Amino acid sequence: MFEAPFSIAIPDTKLALLRQKLELTVLPDELEESGWEYGVPLEDVRRLVEKWKSSFDWRAHEAQINLELPQFTRDIEVAGHGKLNIHYVHKKSAVAGAIPLLFVHGWPGSFLEARKLAPLLTAGTVDAPAFHFVAMSLPGCGFSQGPRMKGFDLDQYAEVGNKLMLALGYDEYVTQGTDLGVPIISRMAKLYAGKHVKAWHTNMPIGAPPEDGTASLTEKDQERLAKNASHMRSGFGYVGIQTTQPQTIGYSLADSPAGLLAWIYEKLVSWADNYPWTDDEVLTWISIYWFSRAGPTASIRVYLEAENRNFNSIFSITQPTPTIPLGISHFPGDSMVFPKSWTRAMGNVVFDGEHDSGGHFAAYERPQELAGDLRKMFGKGGPAYGVVSGKPGYA
Repeated sequence: MFEAPFSIAIPDTKLALLRQKLELTVLPDELEESGWEYGVPLEDVRRLVEKWKSSFDWRAHEAQINLELPQFTRDIEVAGHGKLNIHYVHKKSAVAGAIPLLFVHGWPGSFLEARKLAPLLTAGTVDAPAFHFVAMSLPGCGFSQGPRMKGFDLDQYAEVGNKLMLALGYDEYVTQGTDLGVPIISRMAKLYAGKHVKAWHTNMPIGAPPEDGTASLTEKDQERLAKNASHMRSGFGYVGIQTTQPQTIGYSLADSPAGLLAWIYEKLVSWADNYPWTDDEVLTWISIYWFSRAGPTASIRVYLEAENRNFNSIFSITQPTPTIPLGISHFPGDSMVFPKSWTRAMGNVVFDGEHDSGGHFAAYERPQELAGDLRKMFGKGGPAYGVVSGKPGYA
């Protein structure tokens, strides 16, 4: 499992093909004054397609990503699936006792989701713990090789994450995850707890009502559940498609850059908490999917694999719950929000932070707040201080 330095370098032929496809884009019509009610507005897609085609400077963004993020690849042997070449960011702290942390993104995220978080966490002081920061591109996402066979379930994603950290020399470490990263790090907390995974943290807590029905709901709780019901009615269709027939929608995602743009852009806007996305940010984010090593279809197959095999629902609370320390950060603008009394069912919650703003992409939208919560959880006086042997994290 040798490490190889990696820099993003998309061939000119792929850039030319993208421009050609964008030139041939056929956009649908739109009902008058429909806004976002029917999906992404035509005006937004037309503007973004035109910029992507004519003035978006991928080479500049490619160079900036390579400058900011130390990237590598290495082969990881996955039981029953052979070797997969995995892409990851490994940004080491200058602090000798820094805490090893694995960041696990979801869909439609990528390693870019942690772009703002990594420099914050690697910078330690006498008052704030530092972290050695690792963000892997999930198999089938970004520049990681995709699974070649059926049955690549959450256990396999967890296996890749654990083996990557061990290969980097981190026999003990902590995890942070969001979206699909939540069930993945939950599996890691069950499979590798104690010996390797010492604690976990998420900014997308999943909740279920207590079986005894004893939890009372505050007015804020009721607002949260009403928001969830609205999201289930109008924003959950993608889950139905990706958990049942990912290959069918995959043809559109792989062949049409405009189709991929609309499919992901909808989530970027509707799941964030009024984050002021620039067109360049959006197009960089989506370009990672368009230029991904396995193609964008590979990134959504995990929905079917996980839904139909390990879980009744990908994001359900399953028993037994992990017993190692769990930290939670609540951001009110997330796509789904639950009462705190419900999210404690996820595991051994030792840190439960709440914020006034921020949405689904907290590491990107509110990196300072998320980094602050991790420092509180793992810093001096925090409930998970010293969980990693000999790694207090301080300069």
